[in-house]
Amino acid sequence: MERTNWTEIEFILQGLSGYPRAEKLLFVMCLLMYLVILLGNSTLIILTLLDSRLHTPMYFFLGNLSFLDICYTSSFIPSLLIHFLSEKKTISFTRCVVQMSVSYTMACTECVLLAVMAYDRYVAICNPLRYPVIMSKTLCVQLAAVSWGLGFLNSLTQTILAIRLTFCGKNVINHFVCELLAFVKLACTDISLNEITIMLADVIYLFFPLLLICISYIFILSTVLRINSAEGRKKAFSTCSAHITVVTVFYGTILFMYMNPKSKDSASDKLIALFYGVVTPMLNPIIYSLRNTEVHGAMRKLMARLVPEKRVKNLHL
Repeated sequence: MERTNWTEIEFILQGLSGYPRAEKLLFVMCLLMYLVILLGNSTLIILTLLDSRLHTPMYFFLGNLSFLDICYTSSFIPSLLIHFLSEKKTISFTRCVVQMSVSYTMACTECVLLAVMAYDRYVAICNPLRYPVIMSKTLCVQLAAVSWGLGFLNSLTQTILAIRLTFCGKNVINHFVCELLAFVKLACTDISLNEITIMLADVIYLFFPLLLICISYIFILSTVLRINSAEGRKKAFSTCSAHITVVTVFYGTILFMYMNPKSKDSASDKLIALFYGVVTPMLNPIIYSLRNTEVHGAMRKLMARLVPEKRVKNLHL
């Protein structure tokens, strides 16, 4: 079978086409969550840029995470919302590849970035006196660049391998978005190389960073338990609680998806994937700002700038 000209291919995103009422409900939910994602993550980025007290490695990486979440969700949610309201749920080959590669880049980058943030917490708690020296501005920029670079490199590799496949008929993607494995399975040629590289990427970008995170927290826990003061232990744990929560939500959802029996393509599996793609980026800024006094202080300072102060009574009376 000859390969169809890829510029002429259109894919159909099946999603929950058989449940129009559910799609309307999902439209409202996803729209609200997307607005929260944009507002929450944008606010965190602005705060980390404007407030000098937040010019620390932890908030530098948090700003990267917030920007990453905005890019990740913006790669698919706008088109997802349009498809929820339209009967024709088609996407061109080019748009599908771009959506797939951008979202895959962001997902891989977040895995590495979460490991980098765990290393930052390890240095802060286990080597507090050397923390400013070790976590210098140069190293922070380099670690962030490596995270983005590795994510981009893996996505580029997977995308090139995917678009080299032959597509000759099947064009229904049983998903809400252009997901890499669902895209590859539509090819009418051998995809064993693609499946092997995807599996290797899962090990490298999912389990290896998770291993580094676990090792970092083993050392952190060992150091914290040696602190004599209960107040000191509480303070040390509080600096890690937000990151631990984000890692638990992020990896918990992914591991649940991968450990689920490979029936796949069911409505529940697609909804879990949607949860991972939309809810997790929405929770990140909430988790990091919920009990964070530094973020609260920066927010109050920003609001004081934006909201005009009350005029002094009777002007110089």
